[in-house]
Amino acid sequence: MKDLLVMALIAAAGAGAAGLLGWPAVRWLRRRSVALSLFAVAVVTVLAMAAGTLAVAQAMFLSGHDLGVVIAVLCMAAVVSLATAAVLGRQVVAGSRALARAARTVGSDSGFTAPTGPLGSELAELSAELAATSARLAQSREREQALESSRRELIAWISHDLRTPLAGLRAMAEALEDGVAPEPARYHARIRTEVDRLTGMVDDLFELSRIQAGALTLSLSRVSVYDLVGDAIAGAYPLARERGVRLSGEQVAPEPVEVDGREITRVLGNLLINAIRSTPTDGVVAVAARRERGEVVLSVTDGCGGIPEQDLARVFETGWRGGTARTPRAARHAAGRPPGAAVQHHGDTGAGLGLAIVRGIVEAHAGRASVRNVRGGCCFEIALPAAGPFSTV
Repeated sequence: MKDLLVMALIAAAGAGAAGLLGWPAVRWLRRRSVALSLFAVAVVTVLAMAAGTLAVAQAMFLSGHDLGVVIAVLCMAAVVSLATAAVLGRQVVAGSRALARAARTVGSDSGFTAPTGPLGSELAELSAELAATSARLAQSREREQALESSRRELIAWISHDLRTPLAGLRAMAEALEDGVAPEPARYHARIRTEVDRLTGMVDDLFELSRIQAGALTLSLSRVSVYDLVGDAIAGAYPLARERGVRLSGEQVAPEPVEVDGREITRVLGNLLINAIRSTPTDGVVAVAARRERGEVVLSVTDGCGGIPEQDLARVFETGWRGGTARTPRAARHAAGRPPGAAVQHHGDTGAGLGLAIVRGIVEAHAGRASVRNVRGGCCFEIALPAAGPFSTV
């Protein structure tokens, strides 16, 4: 046992000496190629094993023949070990270079091109992460392009919608100033109407900017959707009566929600105004509310004739108003609209902000807004988290 311990100490001393001599080389190569680092580690390992073995062989006073055998075995083992390390290093370098080439395709228009050759588990995991990152970058680019497109559309629509009333206001003001207005009182009323319209557009722009900046402050309270729908219908009733559209709120369940009542009433008001403007005379706009899987779903169904399927995904985008007629021609004639006039779902200002505001307010309440076509029209739905039942005393 004592001899075995002595041999172990001698082997440790020889191997330690070789390791200490090789350690500076390993540190110097750590910033170099991975293949060189792996080969240096293999060389240090082989030298340490050879030094330990030779030290023990010398201490055991082996014969010349036996010592030659030991050295031959060490040489063969060293050659195999170093060759294996070299091959492994080349494979790692090849995989790293292939992954580096693939990394250059991250975020490109063609998408990430993964290496085709076999990779180690770590490099394969890195390749998967790069692919996921490239996909997220592509999605971000698509969202950015969509937002930029919406921004351009919004600016174009706002510029158009501001130019028309401003030109009218200027013409009426000049007529009043020159004293050529046949009915000044009618001109004053018209000016007031246009100013109110412009004020509404500015208010919607300010509201949308608050929503997009995350500065919308909600005053949550526990209310019944029955009351919210009642207030919204009452506010939209004059417009519905003027256009000959009937409002129906018979399928509204008195479900409780915890929301900002003023903001949700505005959401419902925007949806009702859109629906009334898009529904022909003698048509019906129906409001309903139901509880469904932990949510309270409020819906506004109109008779607009439907929205093209390719446009459904863009309805809630900022500035989008569409350009396709969505009311049957006969219905448009009945409503006094000229043939080919587009009946569009847009905000109450006509600037394509109403539905963007709807989605922003609903999402600020941790809800979601959606639209789908139904027979004869379309159905806008907002889903809000349901609150617990009202307590009874």
